Amino acid sequence: MILTASSLADCLGKMLYRSLGTGLVWRHCNAMTKPVLLWLRQDLRLSDQPALLAALEEGPVIPLYVLDDGAPRQWAMGGASRWWLHHSLTRLDESLRAKGSRLILRRGKSAEIVAQVAKQVGASSVHALRHYEPWWRNAEKAVGKALDLKLHDGGLLLPPGAVRTGAGGMYRIYTPFSRAVMSHMPPPAPRPAPDHIPAPPTWPETDSLDDWKLLPSSPDWASGFGQDWTPGEAGAQANLADFRDEAPDYATARNLPSIEGTSRLSPHLHFGEISPAAVWHHLTGSDEGTNTFLKELIWRDYAHNQIVELPTYGSANARSEFDALPWRDLKAAKEDFTAWQQGRTGYPIVDAGMRQLWTTGWMHNRVRMIAASFLIKHLLIDWRHGARWFWDTLVDASYANNSVNWQWVAGSGVDANMFVRIMAPLVQSEKFDAAAYIRQWVPELADLSDAHIHDPDAHGVRPRSYPPKIVGHREGRERALAAYRQAKG
Repeated sequence: MILTASSLADCLGKMLYRSLGTGLVWRHCNAMTKPVLLWLRQDLRLSDQPALLAALEEGPVIPLYVLDDGAPRQWAMGGASRWWLHHSLTRLDESLRAKGSRLILRRGKSAEIVAQVAKQVGASSVHALRHYEPWWRNAEKAVGKALDLKLHDGGLLLPPGAVRTGAGGMYRIYTPFSRAVMSHMPPPAPRPAPDHIPAPPTWPETDSLDDWKLLPSSPDWASGFGQDWTPGEAGAQANLADFRDEAPDYATARNLPSIEGTSRLSPHLHFGEISPAAVWHHLTGSDEGTNTFLKELIWRDYAHNQIVELPTYGSANARSEFDALPWRDLKAAKEDFTAWQQGRTGYPIVDAGMRQLWTTGWMHNRVRMIAASFLIKHLLIDWRHGARWFWDTLVDASYANNSVNWQWVAGSGVDANMFVRIMAPLVQSEKFDAAAYIRQWVPELADLSDAHIHDPDAHGVRPRSYPPKIVGHREGRERALAAYRQAKG
């Protein structure tokens, strides 16, 4: 075999060709004739992608995404997440093709599909980023039994268990966890995307993304999503660039829904279109706002640590005493639950948030807490019903964040708000100046003054087109406290 510069470049990529000696190139090139699988899940990026970079060191890479609805069972992606996934996979394939590669799509059980594709292309090695949802951990075990699965860190600032208590256990309380993580920061600098991704001699068959029917059609309830979101790695980087100038104001602005002073990076982080390390290094300020935001990245790590310790966090109370809490039966409370879903509760701040969620697949962080607290405490509806609704309607529906945050509001989480601390939505609305936010999402109230819009019922100015309160604040609060007392015995 005569090794020309051209054949070496095809085999190894230009960077390896420049760096390896001739004898080593011969042995390395023969070893690299076998393709390597890159198993993608919630890590849909090329920059700061440790699994991709490691795979490139072994041979030509076949990026593979498996749509596996069976492994997560009841936690299969909801409708809003599927909309995001469709567009994110489209953008990823475009990026891969620009570098000489492409994305292979298959649908089915991850372990079976990965093994099947590996056999078809003659690959024995698989690289992937670690994921911590219970179904992905099980899938990793199954793939690892059949193939040489090499897992890499890169989805969090630190892998779960990297920081531990003095007794050697996992942290259960956020504040000491945050301090421990901060002592390890900053994370390693993000690594750039490769210039070229060598392709295998032949490509395996791929599904058509359109055949997966991830986008809603009858009706197209996601028609407004595209006005707010640009899924994909480029969209994530653009959002981060925009947020950099806003980060110093984050400590205050994040609580003001009318100016939407949040980063809007959550769906990009969830789908792995950008790494938390890249976000950390991009926000270099030492001001209060930037530090407050960086602690939100640490909270994301904290949530993932909790689901490693308690894999059923999404369906079981982390505090067993809440198992005795007498929630209202959902059949009896169906009318109230539907009003909450549709943004027809008579509480403008709650209704604005729920309508924003339905229209855009996202809700302002402060309003999420208010809407969740209203469902749990004013309506006395089990937090799990609300969490399931968010799971279906949020584009950033992370099992870790969604579960831990809902249990934080309910008081049932490992580290949570006390159940008896009940948010007053009308007070919260006025305190955080939500008038403009309400006008945007509840147009029936657009003509009301700032003084009246937070509680039109109390001021006698509620338009006929807007519903009355489905429960009084005092009534809902007393009912919740009575239920809590009953649970405590």
